[in-house]
Amino acid sequence: MIPATAPVPGDDVQRFDSAALLDWTRAVMSRSGLAAADATLAADLIVETELRGVRTHGLIRLPTYVDKLASGEYNPTPQMRWSRRPGVIHLDADEAMGQIAAARAIDAACEMAAAQPSVLCFGTRLGHLGAVGGFALRAARRGFFAVVLQRTPPMMGLPGYRGPVIGNSPLAFASPVPGSAPIVFDMACSVAARGHVLMARQNGEPIPAGWALDRHGEPTIDADEAAGGMLLPMGGHKGLGLAMMVECLAGSLAAVAGRPVAPAPSTLGAGASGGQNAFFWVVNPALAGDADGFAASMLAWTTHVREAGGPAARLPGERAERQARDARAHGVAIRRDVVSALRALGERVGVGMPAARDRG
Repeated sequence: MIPATAPVPGDDVQRFDSAALLDWTRAVMSRSGLAAADATLAADLIVETELRGVRTHGLIRLPTYVDKLASGEYNPTPQMRWSRRPGVIHLDADEAMGQIAAARAIDAACEMAAAQPSVLCFGTRLGHLGAVGGFALRAARRGFFAVVLQRTPPMMGLPGYRGPVIGNSPLAFASPVPGSAPIVFDMACSVAARGHVLMARQNGEPIPAGWALDRHGEPTIDADEAAGGMLLPMGGHKGLGLAMMVECLAGSLAAVAGRPVAPAPSTLGAGASGGQNAFFWVVNPALAGDADGFAASMLAWTTHVREAGGPAARLPGERAERQARDARAHGVAIRRDVVSALRALGERVGVGMPAARDRG
């Protein structure tokens, strides 16, 4: 199995110009009913995720997003409602695509954080965010420290469980670092992200032992059985505990009276569901502490990590930054099976996919 963030062998991919791919994705989003600004925002985030090497949450998800916009599970013309008080923002996203709602939420939190030390933003009724680290990065590029969490439908359990009990709860943080790209750490609370299981199922490949359980709570390496079962939390009860923290912050604290916060248990194969909650925390280092001290400390400890780790050492987000630069310079490498699915999507919505670049 090829990890989603690893380079893909050349014979298995086609390369596409990143700007042409962005224009095409924007057109697909527009044909799916999004307003021009929303189509641009969604396309930017999806394509950047692909460029940064997070293939499980990039263009491979585009057909699912288009289907959910067509079915009404995602609202293509949401009327988002905001409420604000000092340090707190509540967003009712009206079933918007997660990428659009989350980008608006993190931008609003950054705007408020320009004048105060810390801002909490709770988002409700939004879709799957994709790679949550992209939204924390959006804040870090503006000089803020940020944490982003999303509550997801139940998909994790422990051996012997009769079904999934809690989401795999993706979480991320990002921070500016003087003189270099921001740190970006992005993870799910499961041993492996749901997208890896679905990619293995699509490719007809087994999954590694220790990733998942079947619907009876028994260990499995069969991706089909895993998709109908549950993911294992990383570190056993420790991963489950982290997921519970996300449930508290992005679920219960964001809950609205009279609206259920616990959906019926779901399986891994259910798709990138709508109607979810998310939590965004933005901190302004200049107002929360000492700006110069923060910058000096970040530079000192990150330099120590690099020097102590030798040539192979890197900070979270550095490899993704390099992959994005390479993709812009040499083309975006996309697996041929994914290209086929995207071409079919383009034909369905009436937007022809751009031609692949020549080798090299």
